[in-house]
Amino acid sequence: MPPTIRLLSPATVNRIAAGEVIERPAAAVKELVENALDAGATRIEVILTAGGIERIDVIDDGCGIPESQLALAIERHATSKLADEALVRIATLGFRGEALPSIGAAAKLTLISRPAGQESAARITVAGGAVGEVTPAAGQTGTRAIVEDLFYATPARKKFLRTPRAEADAAERAVWRLALSAPHVAFRLVSDERVMFDVPAQGEPARVAALFGRETASAMLPLDAEREGVRLTGLAAPASLTRATMALQSFVVNGRPVLDPHLRMSLRLAYRDVIASGRHPVAALRLEVPEEALDVNVHPAKTELRFADANGIRSLVMGAIGRLLDRPVSLATAPQAFPSLSLRPPASASYAAYAPPTPSPAARGFAESEFAAFAPPTARQITPDPALTAHPLGAPVAQILDTYILSVASDGALVITDQHAAHERLTEERLRAEFSSGRVASQPLLVPVVVDLSPADAMRLLAQSEILSRLGLEIEPFGPGAVLVRSLPAALKNPDAAGLLHDLAEEFAEHDTPAALEAHLDAALARLACHRSIRAGRRLTPEEMSALLRDMESTPRAATCSHGRPTFLKLSRADLEKMFGRRGM
Repeated sequence: MPPTIRLLSPATVNRIAAGEVIERPAAAVKELVENALDAGATRIEVILTAGGIERIDVIDDGCGIPESQLALAIERHATSKLADEALVRIATLGFRGEALPSIGAAAKLTLISRPAGQESAARITVAGGAVGEVTPAAGQTGTRAIVEDLFYATPARKKFLRTPRAEADAAERAVWRLALSAPHVAFRLVSDERVMFDVPAQGEPARVAALFGRETASAMLPLDAEREGVRLTGLAAPASLTRATMALQSFVVNGRPVLDPHLRMSLRLAYRDVIASGRHPVAALRLEVPEEALDVNVHPAKTELRFADANGIRSLVMGAIGRLLDRPVSLATAPQAFPSLSLRPPASASYAAYAPPTPSPAARGFAESEFAAFAPPTARQITPDPALTAHPLGAPVAQILDTYILSVASDGALVITDQHAAHERLTEERLRAEFSSGRVASQPLLVPVVVDLSPADAMRLLAQSEILSRLGLEIEPFGPGAVLVRSLPAALKNPDAAGLLHDLAEEFAEHDTPAALEAHLDAALARLACHRSIRAGRRLTPEEMSALLRDMESTPRAATCSHGRPTFLKLSRADLEKMFGRRGM
């Protein structure tokens, strides 16, 4: 006999539905804080015990829930946030009417609420879907939601929770994102009696500084762009400031914090050419989109969106970030400190030959015997050119290890520039400009060069022969696993053809997914720039060092090389004092 079809009980239905909305403590925290924001709270406090597994308290000073509506508030699909049922122009964070009943189905939920003007607060309790009576209670204006023993009613879900520390981290991230989305609201987060952050109502830059860290925020640059009724504002870091994860990325759309993959991809593509693989940009972005051009009813968690014009959103984000990254370099775009920097001098160092000799001991009023024991015989004074210190990268004063240019800025900061990385970026930008204008010159070889490769590498290069030809590099097949090079880019000036082709094949292999024309072009430009650039180990004249720094200051995206590594670092006075223990002296 076939099995009998039956209706599930309301309690079981609620527990099943709760799994879609409340999959971990962080989700419960998010839903409760969103309710507080929708209620017009000006201050929200979140208290976690054991990562929220044992207890979550969310306290707000919002409008509260009238005693007569408290029982209705915990019914499934009961909401005060939709003016109609068209699901268009949704202006609140919540609207589905699922959060409170879902929490109450999976845990022990207590709501204590008091609207302004109500004589006292009222309390209602839901435990595993069982609803208690509404009773009087003591409470301030606003609402306090208490969640205890999460998933006690659904043990199958509880056993999949991670450690309390991991759950606490996820809950803290949820509150962090909500606090960034509503800087006009004061937030306090306490986890196991430890205050994680306590921020007042403040402007958006101040909120970013409080939650990203002041040093990070001080390096970020403001942006403001608009396209067809969509406005993008916020702060984004220069390419030299990256992180190993996406932890310092915040996206807010119409006041709603989101983890939308479309926006994350747009941000990643905007930085693709200027940061190293495996690193992630730092940004706090806010989009204002017409409500009718946005669908927030995509997922119960409401963290993913559908845009009516997704391509337009991507173009807006990439264009605004691109213009920001094209700004000339300044000391604000440089990494600030070197926590692992050794104070011991390198075993060997070469300095620019133009430094004047050390004054004689007599001229300084010292006897020879007083300092001969400790003064290095080759020590020389270094004096910056006052006319050049006013430039962002300062005046060059020395070349270290024939690789790094040491310069002094007007504020006394020391700037260390990697000559190869810097020239590589300058070269790539020039090649890119030539390519865009269709003027990349090639140099035919008097004797074509045969380069032996693996069959796979040869196929990769020949598959991109059209791109390479447009870059001045003409190749053709020459038997299995070999290619014939007929011409090279004129700008490279006698490069090693075999080394160049091997490197290009390697770049194309790394950018093979997706096999996009633009990705292959970027890879080829980066590798060509590397082969054309000043090498580490080449001694530069003072004039060459100065010219390189001035070119960097006028070239877009010069803070990082073609592979995303920093081209220069800054050591400020504060950094020096910290390293030598002089802070507070």
